[in-house]
Amino acid sequence: MKRRKAFAASSDKQQNNNIMTTSMVNQADTAGVPWWLVLIEGIALIVMGLLLLVSPGMTTLILVQFIGIYWLVAGIFKIISIFMDSSGWGWKLVGGILGILAGLIVLQHPLWSPLVIGNVLVIILGIQGIIVGVVGLIQAFKGAGWGSGILGVISILFGLLFLFNVWAFTFSLPWAIGLLALMGGVLAIVAAFRLK
Repeated sequence: MKRRKAFAASSDKQQNNNIMTTSMVNQADTAGVPWWLVLIEGIALIVMGLLLLVSPGMTTLILVQFIGIYWLVAGIFKIISIFMDSSGWGWKLVGGILGILAGLIVLQHPLWSPLVIGNVLVIILGIQGIIVGVVGLIQAFKGAGWGSGILGVISILFGLLFLFNVWAFTFSLPWAIGLLALMGGVLAIVAAFRLK
């Protein structure tokens, strides 16, 4: 009798494990991303991160050129998509024209484009930091606690630091992105082997 109960309990555990494994595989299948593609992405991120850390200037120039090509191609496809689906054609047209113009400007001026794009990115991050900080302070005064207020103040300080030192942060941006790419690459490789 005890053996039957133990067998029933172990078969229930086995069924639960099978169900969990099946659901994990189904989640990976529904994501539609094969494990090897995640592995390639992780390797590419690690290579890009190492290149940004070893040779930040040249790598940034090349990456910005790729961004310019992407904007140009995406702008062209956005305009072509108007003829396939005319809903929201005004926004698609504006987005397509802006993408084409931005791509052409980046490709025609390869030397100063990384500085302009870096400056714009640092300014956006600074403004975002201030906005997030103000929201955190408002939430702290509404009862979210000291933690929210402290994080809000820190975020505002970082936002102001970014805005008052745009050039310094622009020149340090390749190293920051390189470190983030390295960490993201390692995480992607770990995720790929878990998917496998």
